[in-house]
Amino acid sequence: MRYIGIDYGTQKIGLALSDEEGSFAFPHAVIKSDGTAVKVIADICRDERVGGMVIGRSLNYERKENALMKNVFSFAERLTEEIHLPIFYEDEVLTTREASRVMAKDSLTDARAAALILESFLNHK
Repeated sequence: MRYIGIDYGTQKIGLALSDEEGSFAFPHAVIKSDGTAVKVIADICRDERVGGMVIGRSLNYERKENALMKNVFSFAERLTEEIHLPIFYEDEVLTTREASRVMAKDSLTDARAAALILESFLNHK
C-alpha cells in the first residue's frame, strides 16, 4: 500500500510518498498551508492511489503534544471529510531541522521532513 507523509506547518506543508509496497519514503512536494491544501492533498492521494496518510505528531522537548497539534487535528479532520483514508500519527521532533542538517535548507526541506516522518512510520509498521 502506498502512503502519503504529511509534515504540517502553519505556513507550509511538506509531502512525501512511499513506494507502492510501503517500504521507502520519498520527498514529493511542499505546498502552502492555506484553504487549497486539503484539495491538493486529496488530488495527490487519488492520482497516486494512496491507501493511508501519515501525519507528524508535533511534540515538544518533553515528548508531549505541543500547541500546533490543535491545528494538526483540525487539518486531519478536514482531510478525512474530503478523502476517506485512514490516518496514522507518527511522533516527530525536529524533523525539519534534521532535514536541513542532512541537506542544505531549500525549497524541498519540508518535503524531506515529511519523508523522515513517513520513513519512521514505515520502519515501525
